[in-house]
Amino acid sequence: MKWKKIAGACLAGYVLGMPHVADAYEGDWKRGHVYYRMVCTSCHAVKAGGPIGPNARTQAEWAAYMQANKHAKGKDSVSYYVSKPYRESIASTNKAAAKFADVPEQELFEDLKAFVSRSAKDGDAPTGCR
Repeated sequence: MKWKKIAGACLAGYVLGMPHVADAYEGDWKRGHVYYRMVCTSCHAVKAGGPIGPNARTQAEWAAYMQANKHAKGKDSVSYYVSKPYRESIASTNKAAAKFADVPEQELFEDLKAFVSRSAKDGDAPTGCR
């Protein structure tokens, strides 16, 4: 009988809209790595005077940067560069943008955040520009 109470409580929580562990998306750092390397790094190499490795900042600095959502000294947003319109605009010349064309924007943004956090100067696996 005890399992019925637990199942009932879980069902009630689901119906009432309580948050679930399965609902939280942590970010796929591997996909974020591919996107960073093939989209961010390639653009920075051509347009921004050189690539910026994720190990150039600490986890706290990356978190603040992503939270502020400011890019190019505030001229545009980081989230623009993971948006579907941006990916569509470069898909003909960028394999990663084409490959991830259907990934939801917020999910790809979380992937990017997971990668830079993991690869930050003080992260689990500091990574340069590769």
